[in-house]
Amino acid sequence: MATVTGPLNQPLTEADLAAWRRDGYLFVRQLFDREEMTLLLKYGRGDERLRGDAYGRKDSTGQVTKLALYNHPGDDLYSVFAQSRRIVDRMEQVLEGEVYLYHFKMMLKEPLVGGAWEWHQDYGYWYNNGCLLPHMASCLIAVDRATKANGCLQVLRGSQEMGRLEHGKTGDQVGIEQERIDQAMQKFELEYVEAEPGDALFFHGNLLHRSDQNTSPDPRWSLICCYNAARNSPYKEGRHPQYSYLPRVDDDAIRRWAAEHGLTT
Repeated sequence: MATVTGPLNQPLTEADLAAWRRDGYLFVRQLFDREEMTLLLKYGRGDERLRGDAYGRKDSTGQVTKLALYNHPGDDLYSVFAQSRRIVDRMEQVLEGEVYLYHFKMMLKEPLVGGAWEWHQDYGYWYNNGCLLPHMASCLIAVDRATKANGCLQVLRGSQEMGRLEHGKTGDQVGIEQERIDQAMQKFELEYVEAEPGDALFFHGNLLHRSDQNTSPDPRWSLICCYNAARNSPYKEGRHPQYSYLPRVDDDAIRRWAAEHGLTT
């Protein structure tokens, strides 16, 4: 797996960008440190609004995974992460220009009951929101430790080269027909994205990915921040917003926000 190394406040290197173009993703270890992730986990676990906003999506077997999705940054800790230069500056490198926040979501895969996510591409359905080009990407931040046992993300390395595929309904989700997936799995290497809290995966909107059910006693929460190139603003109104300027925050913003709101580790 292509892993970014070096100081986190430094731009991606040419080797990093070449790996992005080849593989469709970049894995960054400890993009956020242990204290920052402890703050986010404590905030999320105690956030009644998050619990109220979360809704379920059934997989093909009827098991449910919950998520809470927000289109615009607000006065919450998730938004501070979504506006972090550590993410946004790198997104502007891989998408080759200004980006804006398309949405962010907390994924809540609970112990023993958290459902699977079927094979899909994010751009597979973002396309229908009026985004003409696949100049879109996401950053998944592990909030809990992610393992094969608790349903970590899986990706098919390089599968973004297939372009956008047709998607259909699978349970409550939108997924790709099994015949196409079977062929893709013969051509592209399957990677399990096992991660520690604070590790992050940047991945292309056309990268094929999924996750298994959580059959373990451990939760797997993650924060996924999704971005669109400013030049790719949807031509029509849809579920997610058209372009608006995205303010970004510096590296001390997470701790400052926590201090201002009385949140401690």
